Amino acid sequence: MSAILTEDEQNRITQTISLAENKTSGEIRLVIERRIGKVENGLERALFYFEKLKMHNTRQRNAVLIYVALEDKQLSILGDSGIHQKVGESFWDSTKEIIINNFKNNKIVEGLIEGINQVGEKLKLFFPYQQNDINELPDEIYFGESK
Repeated sequence: MSAILTEDEQNRITQTISLAENKTSGEIRLVIERRIGKVENGLERALFYFEKLKMHNTRQRNAVLIYVALEDKQLSILGDSGIHQKVGESFWDSTKEIIINNFKNNKIVEGLIEGINQVGEKLKLFFPYQQNDINELPDEIYFGESK
């Protein structure tokens, strides 16, 4: 599944996640798969991975999941209750637009990096880094289960 992105592209994205998280107590995960599988839409699939990756278990409920099914052109962004109540649906929609506009120009990695940075800035605003913060979730890209 990792053939979706080159090793260099994966490293760039993972580094972006790490740098964004160094400024916040929030957590960002990226899930990429080729196809959405048997579910109806990207939101259902994102909810599945949010639960599977235990993103609801962060101390401040400030985890954000960016889900992409490339071949099915599905993109969803889910924020746990702590961050969602601060930013609302319009923030997720505007972040999706940034990513989608890059995707339309075949700039997949750039779109993901820009979206991750946008999310990181909001997390930093509402959940600034604290000295005792720990990285509660891995920064690596999770490549989904669909083949």
